[in-house]
Amino acid sequence: MSKRAKGLSFEEKRKRMTELFYETKCFFNIKELERICPAQKGIISQTVKEVLQSLVDDRIVDSEKVGSSIYYWAFPSKAVQGTKRRRDDLAASVEDERQKRAKLQSDLDEALLTRPPSEERTRDLAELAALEAENARLREKIDKYKAMDPEVIEAKQKETKELLDAANRWTDNLFNIQSYCSNKFSLAPSEFRASFNIPEDFDYIEA
Repeated sequence: MSKRAKGLSFEEKRKRMTELFYETKCFFNIKELERICPAQKGIISQTVKEVLQSLVDDRIVDSEKVGSSIYYWAFPSKAVQGTKRRRDDLAASVEDERQKRAKLQSDLDEALLTRPPSEERTRDLAELAALEAENARLREKIDKYKAMDPEVIEAKQKETKELLDAANRWTDNLFNIQSYCSNKFSLAPSEFRASFNIPEDFDYIEA
């Protein structure tokens, strides 16, 4: 009994025509297929040529011109070989993608270890720690100088000014770093201060 063609998708027609070749293990020309496919596989004759050509294009069905006619055939053994070949090709593609991914991951890991922002953060933290220590030392000295005899203060004024200038240069460097991070990484000043534990009232030291 023939199978009804109504409702068959294109892929189902391809499958049924392939089954015809595998089951019969015969050679057919287009006229024979247009007669046999509707009767045995429910594929209407008007679509036989299109379905057949798609199978030929995908190398599922072979073809050869003999005289004035073209004959078509397909054997299960070829399908097995084709499946194995596609499986091997897929395995090779998967391995290639795995190696590419591994290299990308390696490059990423290396970039994370060597990227400038990480080095800058380490340097900035060291500079910040030195700045805080210097500020503490300078404030202690300033308080001490204020309580000293005027003659001693006068003798130390030059040194004090140099120390203040040095401290303010550190402060200026820190603000430059803050500005750089704000521009390059869209980091708000408050976020920068919080990241490095910088007090909100941190500012230049006035004489």
